[in-house]
Amino acid sequence: MQLTEKHREYWRRNLKITSVLLAIWFFVTFVVGWFARELNAIEIIGPLGFYMGAQGSLIVYVLIIWYYAKYMNNLDKEYGVHEGEDE
Repeated sequence: MQLTEKHREYWRRNLKITSVLLAIWFFVTFVVGWFARELNAIEIIGPLGFYMGAQGSLIVYVLIIWYYAKYMNNLDKEYGVHEGEDE
């Protein structure tokens, strides 16, 4: 099956948002964890490193999932490949 230019544009946009969100996930998971001791010097609700490890990263993960689902629903509708009822 040969991909049309419309298919290529759809996948290009899909891969771009996936890459950006994956970079955010990597930063929150590994970089913040790596510098947790230094972040503990910052007090917000408690030590920032502990907060990000215990709750902050989970909030970011949920926001990433929510944004990706919303973005992909809109992208699917724009390119006419959405599922479900027409709205």
